[in-house]
Formats: sequence, structure tokens, C-alpha cells
Amino acid sequence: MAREYRPRIVTANDLIEGDAVYFTASHGWSREHGEAVVAFSADAADGLLEAAAKQQDRIVGVYLAEVEMGPDHRPQPVHFREAFRTRGPSNYFHGKQAQA
Repeated sequence: MAREYRPRIVTANDLIEGDAVYFTASHGWSREHGEAVVAFSADAADGLLEAAAKQQDRIVGVYLAEVEMGPDHRPQPVHFREAFRTRGPSNYFHGKQAQA
């Protein structure tokens, strides 16, 4: 039996600053997980991944991450690793961690 497809977003790291970034509907990048465009089919995910991978001058390590839709209709991380990445680097307090 085939596994049910779970929605996915495209994520990567900013080439210069290293922050986790998320591919948006305008084919740009955001540091806000909830602004990512969500692919609800494998074909849509492949298309987003292909478009994002063409921006190797801005990002590194592009991949698809599973999400679930939150009550606010914005994508929420499914896996611990992705939830952790939304909080920023963990080696010391700077960036998103220093602002909280």
C-alpha cells in the first residue's frame, strides 16, 4: 500500500549568513517558516525544489521538509529537526534566540 503524501516545503540555508530559510510563493526566501509555500502533491514539491535549487548563488543545502497545516493555515514543522531549525543557531544566543 502506498504511503499517503504529506505536505512539504522547501528549505535551505542562506549562503552568506547561514540562517535557515524557506522558499516562498514569490520564489524568494524568508526566514519565517510560516511564510513558506506548501506543496500538497509530489509533483508540486518537485517543481518547487527544482525552482529553489536554481538559486545556488543565494542558498545551500536545499531540501524538502514535511509539514502539517496549523490552525492558522500556516505550515508547522513535523520533525523535531525542523522545529529546532526555526529557532536559529544553537551554539550561542544570537539572531532569533537573542531577540526572544
